[in-house]
Amino acid sequence: MKIFYNIKLLVIVSIVIFSCNTKEQNNKDKDVEKEIDVTKFVDPFIGTGGHGHTYPGATMPFGMIQVSPDNGISGWDWCSGYHYSDSTTIGFSHLHLSGTGIGDLNDIRIMPINKKVDLSTAVKTRDELPYTSKYSHDRETATPGYYSVFLKDYNITAELTADTRTAFHRYSYNDGDEQSLILDLGFAMNWDETVESNINIEDKFTVSGYRYSTGWATNQKVYFVIQFSKSINEYDLYSDNNSIDKTNLVNGKNTSAQLFFNKGSKNQLEVKVGVSSVSIANAKENISEYKNNFEFDAVKTKADISWKQRLSKIKVETKRDSLKTIFYTAMYHSQVAPVTYSDIDGAFRKENDSIVFAKEYTAYSTLSLWDTFRSEHPLLIFLTPDKVTDIINSMLEYYEDKKVLPVWTLYANETNTMTGYHSVSVIAEAYIKGIRGFDVQKAYEAMKETMMQNDRGLEFYKKYKYIPYELLDESVTITLEYAYNDWCVAQLAKDLGKKEDYEYFLKRSQAYSYLFDADTGFMRGKSKNGNDWHEPFDPKFSAHRVHADYTEGNAWQHSWFVPHDVEGLIKLFGGDTVFVKKLEQLFTEDSEITGDNVSADISGLIGQYAHGNEPSHHIAYMFNKANAPWKTQYWVSEILKTQYNTTPNGLSGNEDCGQMSAWYVFSSLGIYPMNPASGEYQIGSPIFEKSTLQLSENTNFIIEAEHVSDTNIYIQSATLNGKEFNRSYITHQEIIQGGTLHFVMGASPNKNWGVKN
Repeated sequence: MKIFYNIKLLVIVSIVIFSCNTKEQNNKDKDVEKEIDVTKFVDPFIGTGGHGHTYPGATMPFGMIQVSPDNGISGWDWCSGYHYSDSTTIGFSHLHLSGTGIGDLNDIRIMPINKKVDLSTAVKTRDELPYTSKYSHDRETATPGYYSVFLKDYNITAELTADTRTAFHRYSYNDGDEQSLILDLGFAMNWDETVESNINIEDKFTVSGYRYSTGWATNQKVYFVIQFSKSINEYDLYSDNNSIDKTNLVNGKNTSAQLFFNKGSKNQLEVKVGVSSVSIANAKENISEYKNNFEFDAVKTKADISWKQRLSKIKVETKRDSLKTIFYTAMYHSQVAPVTYSDIDGAFRKENDSIVFAKEYTAYSTLSLWDTFRSEHPLLIFLTPDKVTDIINSMLEYYEDKKVLPVWTLYANETNTMTGYHSVSVIAEAYIKGIRGFDVQKAYEAMKETMMQNDRGLEFYKKYKYIPYELLDESVTITLEYAYNDWCVAQLAKDLGKKEDYEYFLKRSQAYSYLFDADTGFMRGKSKNGNDWHEPFDPKFSAHRVHADYTEGNAWQHSWFVPHDVEGLIKLFGGDTVFVKKLEQLFTEDSEITGDNVSADISGLIGQYAHGNEPSHHIAYMFNKANAPWKTQYWVSEILKTQYNTTPNGLSGNEDCGQMSAWYVFSSLGIYPMNPASGEYQIGSPIFEKSTLQLSENTNFIIEAEHVSDTNIYIQSATLNGKEFNRSYITHQEIIQGGTLHFVMGASPNKNWGVKN
C-alpha cells in the first residue's frame, strides 16, 4: 500500500454556475424545459430484457461516452454488458454497444466499494471477483442521460450522467465507511480481451492510462483520464495479478488498482472520466471544458435538455401514455448510435493506427449498416441531417485506406460483419433526399469502386451474375443485397449524369431474378452451372452462418428482399393475385423453424415473418405494390401491437443500434422507407391522432388520423394539404415542403383507397 506523506490538507471550494454560452441559448433551453416534457416517457430499461441487448446507462445523443453498469457475464444476451434478468454488478464502464448481436467494448470500468480487497488472485468468472455487489431493480433508476443504482453489498448509491465526451459519477457512502474505488482494466467479457494496459497515479486527484484490447474490434486502443473530487490517500496497484510496490505506475496485460480517498466532511465522492482513441493528452482535452470542476447536477440537467430537444423533433398526440412510452423510447434508442469518435480537436485513430483529423465534421463509429440502412438512417435525415453528413464523411475517411466503403465499423475497425455494402444505400439515399456537405464525386467513386472489387463474393457475383451456393455461404442473401446495392449506385450515377454506369449497375440490379424459383415461389441457392437448385430444400430450414443459403433466417424471410423492384418481383410470381396470396401466407404459415443450428436471431415470429431481425422489416409494406394496401395496413398494425411493449422485454429482437426502434417510429406515424434510396415512403397504418414532424424552425409536416383506435386501423380516405390523396405512398419532397396529411380511419378496409386504376 502506498501513502502520500507530508501532503498539506487542501480545501478546494469551487462554486460553478452552469450556463450555456449565450443568453439566447439559455432562453431556448428554458423554453424547451417549460414547453416539452417528453423525456418522462422514455424508459431506457425497454430492451434490456429478452434479446433486446440494450443498456440502461447514461449517454448523450450520439455521445462518445456510454457510462453504464456491467453484470460481468459473458453471454449473447449480455452483449451490451447488462441484462435485466441479472442482479449482480461488477461496476460501471464507459463504452457500450446498444442492441448488437456481438459483445465488445465495456472499457475502463470503475467499481465503488467500502472495504479493502485483494486483486492479486487470477479470476476467470464474475463469481471469482472480490468486488461484486447485488442490486435490486426497486432501487435502480434510468432516464435519458442519467442512471442510479443502490449497491447492496456496500451500502453505496451510485449515480451516473454524461456529456458528449465526459462521464460523471457520484457515489454516496454511509457515514464512517471506507471510501474506495476499484479500477480494473483486465477483466473482460464476451468477445473482448485485454492485450495491454497501463495505470498511472499522476497526483492525488488524477489517474490516467490506457487499455488496448482485441475482440470484435481487433485493434482497439482506449486512453483515459479520471479525476476525483477528493484526494487519494492510499492506493494498491497490480499487474498481471502481482502487487506492485513503490511505484505510481504499472504496465501489463491486465492491470488494476484500488484507490482509497480522504473521507473529509462529505460522504459523496465525485468522479469525472474522459476517453480518447488517440492519447491521454486528448482524453484530458476532451474533459477540459470542466477543468477541475465536478458539476454532476448541472451535467445531468444539460443531458436532459439535450434529449428533450432531440426527442421533441416529433410530437405525437394520443390519450394512451403507453404508446408515448414506446414511441419516445424508440426515438431515444434511435439516437444513441452511431457514436462520436473524434476528439474535441477532431483527432481520431484509424484501424492502421494512423491519427487523422476530422476537418469541419465530427467522425462517427459504431456503424451497424446492415441493420440501420433500412430505417434508422432514413429517420436521421429528418431528425438531424447534419449528423447524416458527418456520418458520410466518416465513411469516406474509412474508405481512404482500403478503397472500399465500410460494412460494420466498430471503434474505426472494420468487422466485416453481415452481408452487402449498405453504406452505398446510406450515401445514395442522402444525396437523393437533398443532403449535401460531402464530396459527392468522391462518394460516387467510393460506391462504384466498392461494388466493382472482388472481395466478399463480388468476384463470383460479377462472373455468374449471382453467387453460386457452392462458392459462398449465404449466397442467396448476399446476391439479393448486392442487387439492391447496385440499384443504389445506379440511382446516384443517374443523378450525376453517368449514363453508362447507370445502365451497367441497373442491369446488375436484376441479379435477384436468377435466384427466383417459380415452382416453389422462393429465392433459392443456385449452382454455378446455372441450372440446378440447392437440394434438399426446406423453406423453413435455418443454419446459422454455416452452410446456409440465407443470413440469420430462411427462405420464407429472405425471399422478399427486392425493395428496389417489387413490380419486377410480382411479375416473377405471375401477378398481383399470386404475389399477395404468397405474401399473406408468410404471416399465416405456422412458425416452426427447422434445422439443428437454427439462428437465434429468428425471433418476433408472426407466422414465418420474423420481426426480431431486420430482413423482415420492409415486407409488410410490399402489399402496397400489389394493389392490396389494406393488407399492409392490417399487418403493420398487427406488428405494432404485438412486437413492442413497455417492459424490459419490449423489443422482439436485437435493437441493433437503433433499427428496431426506428422501424417503430416510422410505422407508428403511418409511413415507412421500404426502399430508402427511392425517395418514397410507403403508407401503413398510423396509430396516433396527430403527429408533428419539425423539419425546420418554420416548417412542420403533420400526419392526422381521424377516428384512429385499436380497431380503426384501416384508411378510409385521405387528403394532402386539403386535396384528395389516393395513393399508398408519399414522396420525400412532398413531406419536406411541409403541410398536413390527413387520414380518416375505420374498422373495415376500404379496398378502393390507394389502389392503382
